[in-house]
Amino acid sequence: MNTFARSATALLATISLGLVALTGTAQAEPVVEDHAMGSQIAKHEGRGDQRIVINTDPSAQAVVYGIDVSGHQGNVDWAYWWGQGKRFAYVKATESTGYRNPYFAQQYNGSYNIGMIRGAYHFALPDRSTGTAQADYFVNNGGGWSRDGKTLPGALDMEYNPYGSTCYGLSKASMTSWIRAFSDRYHARTSRWPVIYTSTSWWNQCVSGDFSSTNPLWVARYSSTVGTLPYAWSIYTFWQYSSSPIDQNQFNGAYDRLQALANG
Repeated sequence: MNTFARSATALLATISLGLVALTGTAQAEPVVEDHAMGSQIAKHEGRGDQRIVINTDPSAQAVVYGIDVSGHQGNVDWAYWWGQGKRFAYVKATESTGYRNPYFAQQYNGSYNIGMIRGAYHFALPDRSTGTAQADYFVNNGGGWSRDGKTLPGALDMEYNPYGSTCYGLSKASMTSWIRAFSDRYHARTSRWPVIYTSTSWWNQCVSGDFSSTNPLWVARYSSTVGTLPYAWSIYTFWQYSSSPIDQNQFNGAYDRLQALANG
């Protein structure tokens, strides 16, 4: 994104906040851009666009490889990625309550039709609206779940604020409450707990709660090893280890365990 576009977005946000202060009336949500999963982690913690070498020997570990995509990828060549050994995909559905991925149908249905186990994700902006409101927006716009054996529970993308302070101006306790509200609402709507995507650094700076007993962890670390996990999680379910040439992930288990996660 160029400097002019960023400045225009910031100006719109400032005008909106000013109108609230002057009139006491909430205005429409400022423009929400399309932020890909991990885009802000890469910005703050180092990019994952270098070639990452991990142990892919099937005899050494039971894992399944997959990718995640957003509107930035446009129409995805799913046959190609299937040929590259990818067997699951997460597709961005929504961001805050003001953005829907215009390529969602092609990406979500295309990955399913090629044979992948797929799921949807939501990029959170916790300072824009409540966790409950964003969970509803997500479920209403592609983030639901069905027990068809090929649909993963939705994922909540929690990472650095694209627009300002790292923790969106929230205390650790407030951020924990926001995430819990989203998680509880998603569970009430779908019967599944959402996967939580984050980095260890961001989580430990911004969150104080323990979600390890309910929510599967999807950790981002662009390295040859997964490293230290966020607070209280002893195992990870997904690991995003690179963004080259597309966001690449591994599921921590054999294919039948991935199927079990999909089936609930």
